[in-house]
Amino acid sequence: MIARLIHWSIGNRFLVLLATLFITALGVWSLRNTPLDALPDLSDTQVIIRTSFPGQAPQIVENQVTYPLATTMLSVPGAKTVRGYSFFGDSFVYVLFEDDTDLYWARSRVLEYLNQAQERLPEGVTTTLGPDATGVGWIYQYALVDRSGQHDLAQLRALQDWFLKYELKSLPNVAEVATLGGMVKQYQVLLDPQKLVAYGVTQQEVEAALKSANQETGGAILELAEREYMVRASGYLESLEDFRNVPLRASASGVTIKCVTVRAFDRQVVDAYNQLGIGQGVCGPYSLLCRCHLRLAREVLRGTLLGQSLGSFEG
Repeated sequence: MIARLIHWSIGNRFLVLLATLFITALGVWSLRNTPLDALPDLSDTQVIIRTSFPGQAPQIVENQVTYPLATTMLSVPGAKTVRGYSFFGDSFVYVLFEDDTDLYWARSRVLEYLNQAQERLPEGVTTTLGPDATGVGWIYQYALVDRSGQHDLAQLRALQDWFLKYELKSLPNVAEVATLGGMVKQYQVLLDPQKLVAYGVTQQEVEAALKSANQETGGAILELAEREYMVRASGYLESLEDFRNVPLRASASGVTIKCVTVRAFDRQVVDAYNQLGIGQGVCGPYSLLCRCHLRLAREVLRGTLLGQSLGSFEG
């Protein structure tokens, strides 16, 4: 058999060389396109359910949120393990499926049973599914660092949340682009108890006044001279002065009590870090979809980051 193969190869040198070139090209293509990971993804197919119950103790979260969800997920088809964890204001339920279970089929089944469990949850509870990534899906991390000192952490956070994050989400095989660090701008109202008592204003009245002042109201359409005019009331609060001009109530003498009486001010909540002493920055972890090509995804991501134009954000 071997002797006949050798004689045939000697008599058909062109076909042998052609087959050798084809196999070599196929090997080079496979080497360049075979998914090679430093840490192979051997994790189970799992779906994470995160439930937010603000301001509640872990025991309350366990009794009213984690337990109803975990017992409901026990009957999900293909689920082999259900684990529940309760924290202050948050609940996490991990549903692990059998091997070779399609991830998106598992997520759809969890959503079906999650709809059944909604009626057993208290009001004010927000339930979301985790990203369709695995524990080793965190493949890349970048940082926005301003070495020139022209921008503060609030501007870097805004650049990450409202521009760069959405650009990266449009790339293929992206599960999630998160944000770590930075400063989120907030407006806070600091109440003065003595002035509240003096003017007879309650905290609930202040909250109701701020909510009613921060909204838009639609009107009607007026037809004048063959033209249509849309009437609406724009009432969004956009600056500190807008907060100070919010009317709370009228006093007995007819004087309007405004929010400036209880001292409105804006404050930026800090949750940031220093980037090795070279300036403050905002971090963006990048998660890959389950069982996707890691190396190609990183090359596309790196090329996109290097080619990004940040517009007026210099430095």
